Amino acid sequence: MKTAVINFKTDDATKAKAQAVAKQIGIPLSNLLNAYLYELASTGSVHFTASEPMTEEMEKAIEQAEKEIAAGEFSGPFETLEEMFAHLDSL
Repeated sequence: MKTAVINFKTDDATKAKAQAVAKQIGIPLSNLLNAYLYELASTGSVHFTASEPMTEEMEKAIEQAEKEIAAGEFSGPFETLEEMFAHLDSL
């Protein structure tokens, strides 16, 4: 693939924030910009979102769920809603 160089200007704060988001999700900023340009050129639209960072509370909840799953302390899967509600009523 033949490459082209695109230079554009943005303010320092926007650049710094964009670099921080790219670093947070583990993708180089240049790759994100290339993906943006590719989607724009291909579809005429772009839909990007950056997820919120993992909070300490979320990490604890995931850790607890993983422990319960490993210990076999979970319910389901259920074939029907009725089966699920019957199980919940029995608790």
